[in-house]
Amino acid sequence: MTANAATTTVPLVTSPAQAAGVAGEFAASIAPGTIERDRTGTVPARELAALDASGLLGITVPREHGGADLPATAIAEVIRVIAAVDPAIAQVPQSHFLFVDVLAALGTQHQRLRLFGDVLSGARLANGLAERGGQHAQDLKTRLSGGTRLTGHKYYCTGALTARWLGVSALDDADRLVLAFVERDSPGVHLVEDWNMMGQRATVSGSARFDDVPVDECLVLPYYEAFTRPQLFGARTQLVHTAIQVGIAEGALRDAGEFVRTRARPFFEAARAGWTQTAGQDPHSIRRFGELATKVRAAEALLATAAATLDEIGRAPRDAAAAARGSIAVAQAKAFSSEVAVEAASDIFSLTGASAADERYDLSRHWRNARTHASHDPVAWKYHHVGNYLLNDTAPPNHGQI
Repeated sequence: MTANAATTTVPLVTSPAQAAGVAGEFAASIAPGTIERDRTGTVPARELAALDASGLLGITVPREHGGADLPATAIAEVIRVIAAVDPAIAQVPQSHFLFVDVLAALGTQHQRLRLFGDVLSGARLANGLAERGGQHAQDLKTRLSGGTRLTGHKYYCTGALTARWLGVSALDDADRLVLAFVERDSPGVHLVEDWNMMGQRATVSGSARFDDVPVDECLVLPYYEAFTRPQLFGARTQLVHTAIQVGIAEGALRDAGEFVRTRARPFFEAARAGWTQTAGQDPHSIRRFGELATKVRAAEALLATAAATLDEIGRAPRDAAAAARGSIAVAQAKAFSSEVAVEAASDIFSLTGASAADERYDLSRHWRNARTHASHDPVAWKYHHVGNYLLNDTAPPNHGQI
């Protein structure tokens, strides 16, 4: 048993309604510490241990391996509910759900039995996918030599510091893309808390160094095969990111409304004219809050539509046309929600006045989280692929980010 293996029985979450309920309870339990986690940027070990023990990690494990195989709509709802309270915590299981999908599609029976069994016992799968220093984040230098020795340096390793397993992308001896699963405490694995971003601080998405790490050949997947056929790995991953942005927008709107109702004062011109005695009755604030609330609601609706589209297509699309349809539905939701989250998080301060900029309220975290999270995935490319699909019947590219 590894150092962070589950020591308690993890409940099996078997329905979307139960998953949403568990997510709501978990979100409520971590709400009191949200501001402190944002300020300190320390590893939220206690909160992530509670997430691991909640049963939510197993909701997409296939039924034949003991899971509930819940649909994409359930994943979106779970992540949205948590993100509305703390989007950094909500981001941590993103790669976990991706790797469950990859194992379900490409894994051997041995790999599924081994890793799905661990997942259902509360083991979280974190990532070592992106790298710095190359031409782009997927310009990989990490190598898997002889199928058994892993060497390289990764960054943006969200959740790795507290996960049980790390899924690490690498090039094998034939320069093919593979995915190797190694335990977090394996010899040669060095995890560093060097995450120093303005937002999403509690993800602690720092770096990982792999120095000749021994790898079980039976835990290496041919990741290159994922993108030689129609797939929704990218769309299902982007759905999680969409739910995070929608949650950020909801949290920003919630906190803005609460501040306006309980703390903000009306602009003096409105008060002198006798139009209002409270900030919440200010006609300009009412109108702007209504606009933002409508945009947030539209983002929620696009998220729901995209998730329902993925449910209808299924985890494995029957052809390239179905894969394109699913990817485009999610791309529209992701692009729009990213813009709305940034807008709502910024306009908190136009609604609430200067007093809301006091650091004790930490309302700036909403904008910092939205902007940091959206920066990893340019909105312009999403809209480009949507437009090209609708105008020119050009399918989006077959990769892991759309």
